Amino acid sequence: MPTRTAAIALTFIALIAAIFSAYIWIALHWSYSEGERAGFMQKLSHKGWLCKTWEGELSLVALPGAAPEKFIFSVRNEAIATKINATVGQRISLSYEQHKGLPSSCFGETDYFVTDVKIIK
Repeated sequence: MPTRTAAIALTFIALIAAIFSAYIWIALHWSYSEGERAGFMQKLSHKGWLCKTWEGELSLVALPGAAPEKFIFSVRNEAIATKINATVGQRISLSYEQHKGLPSSCFGETDYFVTDVKIIK
């Protein structure tokens, strides 16, 4: 039977783990901002050593001849990643949510998580 000090320590550790889990859940389900970006899909890759995440680049071209700006994003949904991968080189519109404060790159390397993709014709 554990001593009183060990029981208090285990309770404290469980409480810290519960608070940390709640923080991650809130950070993943509450979006700081939402929006859409349109441009040409440049790349999408599945990368990472331990935590594999989908990371992509969308080339935003404001005016012909102007230097393109890149929108770097992450994808958590496998079905959306497959849909985006099929659009590489095409003009598309990405709907995204920004989630700030995630504690590691295991959730994605960026704050921007794509939630939908539409091909622009």
